[in-house]
Amino acid sequence: MMYEGKSWVFGDNVDTDQLAPGAFMKSPMEELARHCLERLNPHFPKNVRIGDIVVGGRNFGAGSSREQAVQSLLQLGVSAVIAPSFGGIFQRNAFNLGLLVLECEDTSKIHEGDHLVPDPKQGSVFNQTTGETLICSQVPEFLMQMLKDGGLVPHLEKKINKGNR
Repeated sequence: MMYEGKSWVFGDNVDTDQLAPGAFMKSPMEELARHCLERLNPHFPKNVRIGDIVVGGRNFGAGSSREQAVQSLLQLGVSAVIAPSFGGIFQRNAFNLGLLVLECEDTSKIHEGDHLVPDPKQGSVFNQTTGETLICSQVPEFLMQMLKDGGLVPHLEKKINKGNR
């Protein structure tokens, strides 16, 4: 699986209410996604493109356990989120729903609009704009397979259909 895209940079403590605002939780996902991170960057939901990558600071995705925080990013076409640390429930929801999250200690070297190529198997992010490679945590093979299958439910369905219970 190849990940590659333009970076959208956010700071520390981006919470699930900024990703999936409570005022729009009863709206269809298309509407909810149009408000994803708009309080931090009003241009983000209008201009993000398929494959783009969100770069956060510490504790990205903290807050309530709403899956819609991840679903809104996926709806907008975000291919990955890179941050020094994640809210635990957000991180688990991301893998379960098929969104790559990579822990990378020093995201301060990534600037808005940089072209990034994460390699979750190697545990790195190549910044094509600066030529620099950042070291990140490696994603275990079983999670890579789950991502490849599109998340936990499609992964389990595939295993069941193959008879690998």
